[in-house]
Amino acid sequence: MSHDIPKSDIPKPNKSFPTHPHAEPVTENAWSKLNAFTDARVGLGRSGISVPTKHLLAFQLAHAQAIDAVHTQLDSNALAKALVEQDWAKDWTKHCAPLLLHSRATDRATYLQRPDYGRRLDEESAYKLDEHRASTSQSYDLAIVVVDGLSSLAVEQNTLPFLQALSGYIKGWNIAPICFVEQGRVAIGDDVCERLNAKCVLVLIGERPGLSSPDSLGLYLTWGGKVGFTDAYRNCISNVRPAGLVYQEAARKAFYLLNEARTLKLSGVKLKDRSDDDLIVDTSQESKNFLIS
Repeated sequence: MSHDIPKSDIPKPNKSFPTHPHAEPVTENAWSKLNAFTDARVGLGRSGISVPTKHLLAFQLAHAQAIDAVHTQLDSNALAKALVEQDWAKDWTKHCAPLLLHSRATDRATYLQRPDYGRRLDEESAYKLDEHRASTSQSYDLAIVVVDGLSSLAVEQNTLPFLQALSGYIKGWNIAPICFVEQGRVAIGDDVCERLNAKCVLVLIGERPGLSSPDSLGLYLTWGGKVGFTDAYRNCISNVRPAGLVYQEAARKAFYLLNEARTLKLSGVKLKDRSDDDLIVDTSQESKNFLIS
């Protein structure tokens, strides 16, 4: 009996894998040129039926960096000391050192599971602000609140460069003692603003890290912040970092909104960001021209 296998039954070579000893192991993708313009993972190519090893390792690294950004604790004390040492911040710190505060979330696990605890100051921090307010008769134009949020890396790397850029715009403003808050959410700025009786609050907070941006800083502005305000009362500038919105541009946009908020005495959905408009617009309350409102 013949044991020859019919040629029709012999499996054909899988062309997904290189058969020649000198063939390239990775098949490049024509869309890979787009990576010069975006951090999105496009045009990765393939190795057989899988993602090339270098792209897989890069994805795993980005995932690990995002996790670290969320769980690494911010050294607020070191950041506050670094601020005091800056020449451009002397006017902000000469009368009162930065205040180190904490939310009602006692640890990171509680912070992640109970967002409401991150929106209010704990008893000790509230008392510290109340005591400071009772000891001074100053009226503050602006309270700046630095919050770890969901990325301590973003706060650590971007806070001082951004504040340095902003300092050139708000000379002459009466700034409240800079507050550093651990385990905080955006709305904790309203608690600080109300207790210091500041006219406006600017919150610098670490944004939720993405797989290409574990170091993104967010800015949230609220006029007359009070406990219970929703996001409708805030203006947001996001992705402040060297690879995103650069510090000088972020400071320019923030000052535009701060100045408009002080002029109109409002913020949020009623305050539009026209900082990139070519037209000079009268934003006073008397302006009723529907074409520019």
